[in-house]
Amino acid sequence: MKTDSGVLDKEIMLAWASHQPWAEAMRSCMQDAEWHAEGDVWTHTMMVVEELERLADWNMLGRRDRLTLLYTALFHDAGKPATTLNDPETGKVRSPGHSGVGARLCRSVLRELGVELAHREEIVQCVAFHGRPVNIARYDDPLREVIHTSGMVSNLQLWRFATADLRGRRGAKLSEEEVEYWKLVCEEAGCLESPYKFPSDHARLLFYAGEPTHQGYIPYFVPRCSVTLMSGVAGTGKDTWIRENMPDTPVLALDDIREELKIGPDDNQGIVIATARERCREFLRSGTDFVFNATNLTRDIRKRWIDLCLDYGARVDVVYLEKPLAVVLQQNRSRERQVPENIIRRMFDRAEPPTVAEAHTVHHIYETE
Repeated sequence: MKTDSGVLDKEIMLAWASHQPWAEAMRSCMQDAEWHAEGDVWTHTMMVVEELERLADWNMLGRRDRLTLLYTALFHDAGKPATTLNDPETGKVRSPGHSGVGARLCRSVLRELGVELAHREEIVQCVAFHGRPVNIARYDDPLREVIHTSGMVSNLQLWRFATADLRGRRGAKLSEEEVEYWKLVCEEAGCLESPYKFPSDHARLLFYAGEPTHQGYIPYFVPRCSVTLMSGVAGTGKDTWIRENMPDTPVLALDDIREELKIGPDDNQGIVIATARERCREFLRSGTDFVFNATNLTRDIRKRWIDLCLDYGARVDVVYLEKPLAVVLQQNRSRERQVPENIIRRMFDRAEPPTVAEAHTVHHIYETE
């Protein structure tokens, strides 16, 4: 199915989706009648799609915005079959963590469809945060919440989707007043249609680390050095990017350490990581700019290295590269140091593109060949 070019045909899109295994799982997944008297997840999903087209500004939206909302509708509750359980204490049906599960499924499916990286991640984040607007009143600091999401996804799109999500169900006790309150807080913060404007990259980074920089606090920051942290599946061109863009900057690469220590990618990596951390410290203590080259596929892994650099007062920039799986597999076959194909496939399944919450700057580079 191709929906990223040509005329958007919703019926073709829905016909494709209805035959997918994740849609079948949604048909078999019942919801709590108190909030979803319409029944199963797929029925709710189709009701939300219908409500999207009834939004006041739907016909004024561009094709990309409409695709974003339609894909969000398809996947926003796709994580429920894997997370739904009966609460023994209340007798209620719950689906804890379904947004995150649905977001990961969405990323996997859209990657297979060839949806361009930036648009794909916009949709993924919309799925991940789709429940925030209706819960705005539950947060201790609603202002902080809308600022947080504004860096990940369009709050305006979240508001549109949350409106359709509420209308696309029966028996819900939730009121649209909650969603309108979300919009109002976004407008007051100046982050409804664009990300919140922090006074500096460092202020933004501290905000996502939990600091109250949205309350007027402007942190003083003079970096000791700059670290460029590479991220991407093996074979996406990280070495080439470094040669072309930072040819005179020292590079600390995990692959080089593995070769030096004669440790394979499937072997225990403990000594490799320990060696890399000590060499990072040597650069950081001397205030030397450097590139840290590794796959760094998940946020948790990147955070370990980024936190180390931040502890030494470094500025951290992340460069994430991605190519289609078929291209990566082909290029891997011509590499001097080939990575087993099964490992590359596992990498693709695990890969989480970085967000602005992780570093001073984040660059996404997507190449189709």
